[in-house]
Amino acid sequence: MKGGKRVKKKKKGFWADVYRFRALIFMAIPGFIWFIFFFYIPVFANVIAFKDFHISPDGFIASLRDSPWVGFDNFKFLFASNDAWLITRNTLAYNIIFLAFNLFFAVAFAIIMSELRNKKLVKVYNTMSLLPYFLSWVVISYFVYAFLSPDKGIINQWLTQNGQMPIQWYTDPTWWPLIFVVLNVWKSLGYNSIIYYASVMGIDPTYYEAAMVDGASKWQQIKNVTIPQLLPMMSILLILNIGGIFKADFGMFFSIPRQSGALYEVTSVLDTYIYNGLTATGDIGMTAAAGLYQSVVGSTLLILANFVVRKLDPDSALF
Repeated sequence: MKGGKRVKKKKKGFWADVYRFRALIFMAIPGFIWFIFFFYIPVFANVIAFKDFHISPDGFIASLRDSPWVGFDNFKFLFASNDAWLITRNTLAYNIIFLAFNLFFAVAFAIIMSELRNKKLVKVYNTMSLLPYFLSWVVISYFVYAFLSPDKGIINQWLTQNGQMPIQWYTDPTWWPLIFVVLNVWKSLGYNSIIYYASVMGIDPTYYEAAMVDGASKWQQIKNVTIPQLLPMMSILLILNIGGIFKADFGMFFSIPRQSGALYEVTSVLDTYIYNGLTATGDIGMTAAAGLYQSVVGSTLLILANFVVRKLDPDSALF
């Protein structure tokens, strides 16, 4: 009772919250359904990795039921092959390098954009940096071929005009690790920097004002104010990216080298190995085993990375 009147208590509980946030829930339903059908239901099909899978005319369920169990034989075949170490090394090495370079350049680009005072230029630069992200790797492969074509490529023509020997790009694996790193950073720079740019713009200006009062230079402001404020976001995004460290960009590794056999040692990763194995041998069980191996290792690395971050900085942990 308050002033002789009964105060009506607000309803609390799960269903009250559902009704309160009904608009947001309805917006999330399509994405939720998409995840259920394309992420969670297919998980049950991982049993194919433990079967000698054969397609039955009676449909997928019959194929799954009638295919004999083989235990870990598909995994033994994967790891017994000469390519197991090669594809694992390439996948991990490329993704670690991509993570490091993408993090550095995304943060650097976001800080540079935040220092520009001409907002129109900022919009132009951000839009230009985002354009490559929306290009297909198939389209990009033709641009790359225009530069690296052995006989008519721009780079080889320039080398020839300057008295240098042309480079056989599609038979010489020397330059391809660098080419992949440059292309990956170029394509993802704008997209990766968006969230860092938003985080930089959200930093309290009084921090910079206090630093300027203390006589801090622009570099000192970035080092002592901007980067520490970005560290929690950097940690979260790094943890999420580590979860996909065993998943290579299939489009890039398949389309850009134009399936050149001479480049196999530097262009073969787990995703292309699965695709080539499926198309060449039709062994669905072995390719399913490789995909399951990829997912399990990625999930394990995600949990370990989050555990390490939680020990170092609990506020930056993902869960």
